[in-house]
Amino acid sequence: MHNELDLDNQNKDVNHSQDNNSEVTVTEVLKIDGPEMQVKAEQVVVEAALTVYLNNKEFVTLVCTPSQVEELVVGFLCSEGIISHFDELKKVTVDSHLGLVWVETKKENTLSENLFLKRYITSCCGKGRTSFYYANDARMTKKLDSRLQVTSSDISQYINFLEEKSDLFHQTGGVHGGGIISNGKLEIYAMDIGRHNVLDKLSGWALIEGIKLLEKVIVFSGRISSEILIKTGKMGCPILIGVSAPTNLALELAEELGITVVGFARQNRMNIYTHPERVIISERLSF
Repeated sequence: MHNELDLDNQNKDVNHSQDNNSEVTVTEVLKIDGPEMQVKAEQVVVEAALTVYLNNKEFVTLVCTPSQVEELVVGFLCSEGIISHFDELKKVTVDSHLGLVWVETKKENTLSENLFLKRYITSCCGKGRTSFYYANDARMTKKLDSRLQVTSSDISQYINFLEEKSDLFHQTGGVHGGGIISNGKLEIYAMDIGRHNVLDKLSGWALIEGIKLLEKVIVFSGRISSEILIKTGKMGCPILIGVSAPTNLALELAEELGITVVGFARQNRMNIYTHPERVIISERLSF
């Protein structure tokens, strides 16, 4: 399937529909349950390679779930600093059958492109950002200033939103999921075999729609690593809620970047790790 997005015109129409058939396949497995054995058809999540060509040069290959491809590519390019606004793109052409994407930007050979995957080296002389591995991360990520607050009961509800959208996870056990929440509503949901891809798909959606995330919340099913935290910071989102554990480096970055991290979030239970002033504890919850 060939999908071409010509972004030179004013009506930047991006197809956000998902082809559910591309997300799973069926395979026969030998199931063992104690002394019993049976051959049974099981659904398995699809893993695909997606090679991105940037201005006619091979740029990166992403291993992903082949849905929300446009959002994934746009979000990834934004996360790496290749673009900062959707109108910096000239054309995006997707060949889903071959797993190829061609991206043309209005400006070529940016600093971020030259620094892509270059290590960030600092002398550690007082103000060096020693928590950053890559130059683009250190250069692009800034401290967030947001007065957004949520209640602990809100957080419990947000986790329910995530659970309600997790059909593919329950079918296969093979994907992560995440969403952007605003004013108590789930605005967009994304899922992928890769934790990082989930954040890129959310970022790409926000960029395509022209939506700022400074007053919104990200809810996420996977482990909160430093890479996930940095992507959250680049997206400009002040609250990150996860159902799993954070890493120490992620928390160091969260403190530095002004991001509230909530981990192990469940119904009525959660750990608030950083910037707890954004979470109002609901009286009706017992901890």
